[in-house]
Amino acid sequence: MGNTIIEKILSAHSKHKLVSGEVGICSVDFCFSQDGTTALVLDGLNQFKNIKSPKKYAMFIDHSAPSPSMGVSRVHSRMREFTKLNKNLFFDVGCGISHQLVIEEGFAYPGSLILGADSHTSTAGALSAAAFGVGSTDLAITLATGKNWFKVPSTYKIIVKGKIPRGVFSKDIILHIIHKLTANGATYKSVEFSGEVIERLSMDARFTITNMTIEFGAKCGLMLVDKKAASYLSLSGVKKHKAIYPDNDCKYEKVLEFDVSKLSPYVAKPHTVDNGANIEEVEGLKIHQAYLGTCTNGRLEDLEIAARILKGRKVSKEIKFLVAPASAKIFLEALHKGYIKTFLESGAIVLPAGCGPCVGTHQGVPADGEIVLSSANRNFKGRMGNPNSFIYLASPATIAASAICGKITDPRKYIKR
Repeated sequence: MGNTIIEKILSAHSKHKLVSGEVGICSVDFCFSQDGTTALVLDGLNQFKNIKSPKKYAMFIDHSAPSPSMGVSRVHSRMREFTKLNKNLFFDVGCGISHQLVIEEGFAYPGSLILGADSHTSTAGALSAAAFGVGSTDLAITLATGKNWFKVPSTYKIIVKGKIPRGVFSKDIILHIIHKLTANGATYKSVEFSGEVIERLSMDARFTITNMTIEFGAKCGLMLVDKKAASYLSLSGVKKHKAIYPDNDCKYEKVLEFDVSKLSPYVAKPHTVDNGANIEEVEGLKIHQAYLGTCTNGRLEDLEIAARILKGRKVSKEIKFLVAPASAKIFLEALHKGYIKTFLESGAIVLPAGCGPCVGTHQGVPADGEIVLSSANRNFKGRMGNPNSFIYLASPATIAASAICGKITDPRKYIKR
């Protein structure tokens, strides 16, 4: 019997052959935490003298950046002081979102094992890295020892096929899959995505899908390395890597197929990500705020999609439209290509590179009863800082079209094939 990708990666890192259901002690290639989780990591490290591999640990200030309060500023200061003493990697305010920087800076590569104190660590799986979100205490133990224990997950194979319709993007596809599988549909599973649709997607679009695998309970999401992925790795400074592929005779717990040929733009309604609907079911609903960004859809292609729709048009005066690039590099590229100019001329508000309003600690907190249309990955009550508001999730195209009209709008109104 052959092995799945996750079985191969965890076996390699434990130096023992492991199959799903077994437990192994594995060495870890890279760890990271962000300003919302690092304080607990540092508390956990108090009982240890030092961290094992400082250059394999990165801290990111992204969730509350710039700081909105004295309490957060104290956390940021503590992170900077720890970095001075331990010489670990550090990315300060304005550098961008941890998940984007992990892949952008070349920390993720095929076959690597990554732990992040943030649930959307799974983003790096589009590069065939086993990237797990873990608790801060687990991360502290890994930093002190270089290892942790893992129960090998069984694997679902998801095949996405068909022709991608006009106005449909990777965000629509993953929201549709989550709706069909439900929020608990792949709990503690490794998910291998494949099929002709995945192969046609850009790397930016693929990262959107692996980013959201946690939203249907998965431990990680993985994609095969092809020419697009190899090119991305090269541009990120990863010169040598060995692609990991599943064996032809490996055992999948489930094989699921999704044909997107007839899919409409998709929206997740409050207050769960699996509460999905075709755009036709929610079109016309008045919104008060639109938000484009996050680790899900703050990449260059996302900004380009929105800018094309907004070019020469104005944001509705009835709403606020916030835009936050996922990294400083993306911000600069968007500036060079004219996307930032388009956003500003349309009436959008451009924020520093970072998580922005997503987690609800500062920028863009909605008022009671307000409806927000967001490109983020979560919409539970209070996610953006107010449990009395309502968050809908959608693609960058739907966000831009809706920002123009001041209500949820089918992006196909502005997209010509």
